[in-house]
Amino acid sequence: MGWHLQQVGYSVWQSADFHHAREIFHTHQPNLVILDVELPGGNALEFCRWLRQQQSLILMLSSRKTEADIVRGLKAGADDYLTKPFGMQEFLARTEALMRRTHTAAPPASLDYGILKIDLVQRRVRLRGQLIELTPQEYSLLYVLAQADGEPLSRSELLRRAWPDSIDNPRTIDTHVLSLRKKVEVDPRQPILIQTVRNVGYRLNLEMLKPDSWNPRMNGKPPTIPVRASS
Repeated sequence: MGWHLQQVGYSVWQSADFHHAREIFHTHQPNLVILDVELPGGNALEFCRWLRQQQSLILMLSSRKTEADIVRGLKAGADDYLTKPFGMQEFLARTEALMRRTHTAAPPASLDYGILKIDLVQRRVRLRGQLIELTPQEYSLLYVLAQADGEPLSRSELLRRAWPDSIDNPRTIDTHVLSLRKKVEVDPRQPILIQTVRNVGYRLNLEMLKPDSWNPRMNGKPPTIPVRASS
C-alpha cells in the first residue's frame, strides 16, 4: 500500500508496531493515519482514541467485517473503515476522499467548556482566562475527562484513554488526579470540578464550568473557582 500511495504523490511513513507508529506520528505529524487493527504491540482501538486526541484523520483497515466491529472502530475515532480484502483503487479513492478534508475543514483549535478552555494546538489550559501550567500527564488526563461529557470513567479506562501504552497500575491515576486537583480546585480536599464517583472512578463536573452555574442554595454563597497557576 505504501508503494501505491507514493506513486500518486503522497509522502509515506510505515510502522510495524504501535510503539513505532507513535514515534513516527510525533516526528512527522501526518495528515492521515492508515491504521491496521492487526498491527502488533498494542490495542488498535485504544491507539485510535489516542490518535483522535491528536486531531488526526484515521482510515481503519480490518478483516473484521461485522456491523459491531465497524461501529466499534468508528466510535473509537476512525473517520472511515475499510474491510479486507479490498481493491487498491477503492483504497486510494477512500484515502483521497479523507485527504480532501484537510483542505476543506480544519480541525477545531480549542475546546470550550465555559470557564475552562483547552487549546489543542498548544496543549494549554485556561481557567477563567488564566493559564494553568499542567504537565503532559495532567493535560492528557484533563482532556480525557472533558471529552467524557461529564460521564464517570473508571481508573482503568482513564489510564487506557490517556496513555494507551502504559503498563502502570490503574491506581496511579489517583496520584495524577490529586496533582491535577491541586491546580484547578480551591480546596483539593473538597473538589467540586474533578469529582470522585464511588465504586466507579472520576468525572469532570461540567455544570460547575458554566459561567452561570452558581446555585444560591449552595451554602448561601457562590463557589469560588480558582485561577491559580503553578509556580
